[in-house]
Amino acid sequence: MVQNVFRSGFLVRATHTVLTWVVTLVLFLHDTDLRRCEQRGELLQPALFFLTVVLSVILYFAVSLKDPGFVMMDSEQAPGEETEAMIPDCRQRRCGYCLLQQPMRARHCQTCGRCVRRFDHHCPWIENCVGEGNHRCFLLYLLVQLTALLWALRQALSGVSPIVSWDQWFRVNGVLLVVVVLVGMMSLVVLLLLGCHLYLISINCTTWEFMSRHRISYLKSRDSDDNPFDRGVCCNLWDFCCVCSTVAWERVYQRSLQNSV
Repeated sequence: MVQNVFRSGFLVRATHTVLTWVVTLVLFLHDTDLRRCEQRGELLQPALFFLTVVLSVILYFAVSLKDPGFVMMDSEQAPGEETEAMIPDCRQRRCGYCLLQQPMRARHCQTCGRCVRRFDHHCPWIENCVGEGNHRCFLLYLLVQLTALLWALRQALSGVSPIVSWDQWFRVNGVLLVVVVLVGMMSLVVLLLLGCHLYLISINCTTWEFMSRHRISYLKSRDSDDNPFDRGVCCNLWDFCCVCSTVAWERVYQRSLQNSV
């Protein structure tokens, strides 16, 4: 029973949700700009902040529960004969865990127990993989989450009262100081994550490919600065944001080999 609760991600998601609403409640109850706006009858800023927090929670559950692109059967995107002849180790490239034939750029996640298309990484905070099916949603979540965190940090700082006595200052501002530290740390983590993912998306590379290039069959034989999936920043961003269909990466790889000859 306990193991099922941990594996389902219930505790992680519940912790995220509780922390989010506790911080939001603290900001609305203390003497912050949000509370002052409410007292003056100016409800636009509090309403926008509340909607931003709600949107961040919705996106969190969307990316957490969405199928990241699990490989379902062997027939999915099986490489053609030409591709098999040109790409080493492409024929019968089966997963050593679930024994399914993996499409190129897929990887088996031992935490989820499934193979994931265009696998990026397994995120413990959402308790789900980030892959072809939910990577766009994950990036949007990071953008909204960072906006909510930076806004919350500003509101928390606006509520810190300048009092002469240090003992009294800590008693009055103790809760807000905890919020400032917590939100500040989370903002830094999300900012670094967002920056890393924007860079990797701009060069059409995944976190797994970037970190483990030397162990990946279709990359380790190529130069370190040679990415067969990179079509330039603009095309990479367009493909990531606007192309929603499943991509046959074997064919993309084959075209890159032909262009390099």
